Amino acid sequence: MTAAAAEIKACCAAAYASPVAAWLLGPRFHPGGRALTNRLIRALGVRPGDVVADVACGLGESTLQAAGDTGARAIGIDLSSDSIARARRAAQDAGLLGSVEFLVGDAEALPLKDGSVGGVLCECSLCILPDKERAAAELARVLTPRGRLALSDLVAEQERLPVSLRTLDAWVACLAGALPLRRLVGLLRAAGLVAEVVERHDDALARLLDRVDARLRLAGAALAPEIDFELIERGLALVAAARESVDLGVLGYAVVVARRGVEGPA
Repeated sequence: MTAAAAEIKACCAAAYASPVAAWLLGPRFHPGGRALTNRLIRALGVRPGDVVADVACGLGESTLQAAGDTGARAIGIDLSSDSIARARRAAQDAGLLGSVEFLVGDAEALPLKDGSVGGVLCECSLCILPDKERAAAELARVLTPRGRLALSDLVAEQERLPVSLRTLDAWVACLAGALPLRRLVGLLRAAGLVAEVVERHDDALARLLDRVDARLRLAGAALAPEIDFELIERGLALVAAARESVDLGVLGYAVVVARRGVEGPA
């Protein structure tokens, strides 16, 4: 791993483990909330007794939802030990410790055996990973033959993104590293995952950006001495550029449900 890739991973892990991220984005950190997660979980087609991995699980909200809704055993994996600790506490509070497990791990080197899970959930995280090819290969590797990946992610026409959405800040915000949808589907295909469902949910991204904008403005209006107003201004500018890119069709949000081929990668 290069120093730049390591820096990106460390920045993303720290950012999404912070209370500020939960306040701005809500506990799930991705567009569509519980409703879109429900769409993904149903698409996996898992049953009681199956095993589901939630990759880059954050605070574990979707992991708990997968276990509670399907009766499957769910394994949440995240690079942040702080996020994993909070997810474990949430599982205990929900009475789901017997159905879920949380592991500190890298999405580019999952701590799971080959062919060990019947479904993989991956929400709004491939876009922040430096080595997407390796991550896609890992998602395919841990699936059983004909197991399914249910992925949601930001997508972008990269050559049309404004300069302000190509910075490290923008990468941590899931913007700079987003792929065009056609490339995302091709990336999964190269890893041996055949797309069965491809959907756009750009409206969900627009709603999330509007929420973040409102929260940032609320923080700025509070006039608290501990608030970093320069950081708020940077955030507002980033959100404004992203919102405009959504309106122009440059930036969006997509769902891809893909099945692992029996013979593995092409």
